[in-house]
Amino acid sequence: MSIVTAWAPGSVSNVSSGFDVLGFAIEEPGDRVTATREDAAGVRITEVRGDDGRLPRGAGENTAGVAARQLLAHRGDPFGVSLVLEKGMPLASGLGSSAASAVAALVAVDALFDSPTPREVLLRCAMEGERIACGTGHADNVAPSLYGGFVLVRGRGESVRVDSLPVPPELWCAVVHPHLEVPTREARSKLPDRVALADAVAQAGNVAALVAGLAVGDTELLASGIEDRFAEPVRTDAVPGFAAAKAAAGDAGACGCGLSGSGPTMFAFAPDRSAAEHVAVAMREALARAGAGDGTDLWISRVGVPGARVL
Repeated sequence: MSIVTAWAPGSVSNVSSGFDVLGFAIEEPGDRVTATREDAAGVRITEVRGDDGRLPRGAGENTAGVAARQLLAHRGDPFGVSLVLEKGMPLASGLGSSAASAVAALVAVDALFDSPTPREVLLRCAMEGERIACGTGHADNVAPSLYGGFVLVRGRGESVRVDSLPVPPELWCAVVHPHLEVPTREARSKLPDRVALADAVAQAGNVAALVAGLAVGDTELLASGIEDRFAEPVRTDAVPGFAAAKAAAGDAGACGCGLSGSGPTMFAFAPDRSAAEHVAVAMREALARAGAGDGTDLWISRVGVPGARVL
């Protein structure tokens, strides 16, 4: 093939207590990249749609371009590619927008080869794209976008490891995005260098409860683990009405609620689709009352859906 289009989903990362180590793919939104094989070496981004002209067009400054460069270099630079990036995701939303761009580009470019690249190599290429966007090569967005499902990420660089976690088949998620922006690099700059021992112990218990709740299908146990002692305490001031929306989600029947990534998007688990829709509306109304942006986007998704794919 000489032209391939791929799509990659957004993702909810951190999942409150799993800071930088947990994430899951969602059905929508996502990004699309079309890769065209070229005789001339290198990567060119010929068009970016849906970003209002805000994203860099230089291949060395755009996550899709950086990831594609990494992959071509790994494969010996046998040809060049041109990329068309179609943004289907809001920028600086906490939904892994930069990760979805990188992953979609990688899956499209990889399909131009006669044989597939190992997925762990694609993951490391995507992490380099994240480094350009966020300042760190964390994988809790690129891993679920690439692998799909609900994943546990450990290690950095060459030692990164991704493990899939079980997900109860009836678990759904409400994803609510107020029309605000929180750049990941800025949000990470607010994080403390050290945390108190009591907070570290509490966080360990919370993430254990979250993972155990997933494993045994216990939504009460799962909900008890959706509490972040590290990042949310210093990030929620960027989301007016966060506390009210979280309370509204609980009152509407959510099985835990928190920030998606660095925000401003919020997520809430629910026991079925109908409940997730009810929770999403309650959260939207609470955010609107608090004046969080000029509107909200709502998405309802099963938890841990498939990852990126060729279209």
